[in-house]
Amino acid sequence: MLAAGSVAPDFTLPDHGGSDVSLRALLAHGPVVLFFYPGDFTPVCTREVCMVRDLHAELAAAGVTVVGVSPDDAATHERFRERHALPFTLLADPEKRVIRAYGVDGPFGFGVRRATFLIARDGTIRDTVAAALSVGKHEAFMRRAMAADA
Repeated sequence: MLAAGSVAPDFTLPDHGGSDVSLRALLAHGPVVLFFYPGDFTPVCTREVCMVRDLHAELAAAGVTVVGVSPDDAATHERFRERHALPFTLLADPEKRVIRAYGVDGPFGFGVRRATFLIARDGTIRDTVAAALSVGKHEAFMRRAMAADA
């Protein structure tokens, strides 16, 4: 997993609607919380994205853009967003290219580690957290991200 102080690898991935989204374009608007999760419609992942949904207005007010990445395809992301009224972008990485670039591929290449990165506008990773089953650690991380001067 990439550490704080590392340069965040730039990427372009399709979003839930099939449009390409790049990290560079996201950072043009300010800091980004980039979170990786194993898959849509799974119990812990659903709790996580709903937690992010519930914090989204506060994150946006703090100038932080939130983006989730999983290996699910764009169509699955769209259904997941609709079912849970998610107001933020979900990016599809079925080939796990970005997942591997950030070092959050699961053991032996299976699955995805639940990890969150705060990326400053200059593209530097300011902070990270990884916690497989603890959504609370990711929530605390996002609350700190709102107060960070990234």
